[in-house]
Amino acid sequence: MRNLIGTSLCAALLVTAAHAADDVAKAEYLWAKNPHGRMLERTLPRSIEPDALPEPASGGARLAVRYCVQCHYLPAPHMHTAKRWQSVVERMNWRMQGKGNMGALMKDMMAGVAAPSAEELAALTGYLQKHAQQEIDATHPALKSKEGQMFAIACSQCHALPDPKRHNAREWPNVVERMQRHMTWTNRVVGDASLRTNPELRTDEIVKWLQQQAR
Repeated sequence: MRNLIGTSLCAALLVTAAHAADDVAKAEYLWAKNPHGRMLERTLPRSIEPDALPEPASGGARLAVRYCVQCHYLPAPHMHTAKRWQSVVERMNWRMQGKGNMGALMKDMMAGVAAPSAEELAALTGYLQKHAQQEIDATHPALKSKEGQMFAIACSQCHALPDPKRHNAREWPNVVERMQRHMTWTNRVVGDASLRTNPELRTDEIVKWLQQQAR
């Protein structure tokens, strides 16, 4: 019985992966054809692939790939907290309908983009909230240290402050390195030395702090 379940799960994952690859390929093709494609492509860095999503064969993961990659690279569910995802999904749905804060330009940009049904929207929101970022307690005493302040400054630029116990000490260096690549891609922490944050962001000290607070 266990072998049958394992085989069925593998088959489901393969089918899901094939569909996801088709959706991503279609999105990249449409970006190339869309006069606003370069703007859409720059919305998010390429941070996670469909098969790396939590529960990749689930309906929620499938909806994330189906709708999110129409306009930008796939977002990781832990990009936002559960509370934040509610407003983000509502705003993205509004834009997929060709509405939003750019008037006629938004309608032009969203030409050919499908918006989810009410049922799909609820399922997608539930999936993203289930796997959302677990935020660190704002009263955590370690945040008062110099290293804790650097962590807060660096990470809050792009998302809610993650709980250091989200990863173990061995995992954090790779996570921080990946975040550095994303920050370089988005061009957020660059510029003249006189514009650097105070305290200056020292990646090695941030990693050490995260490892000390890790699970």
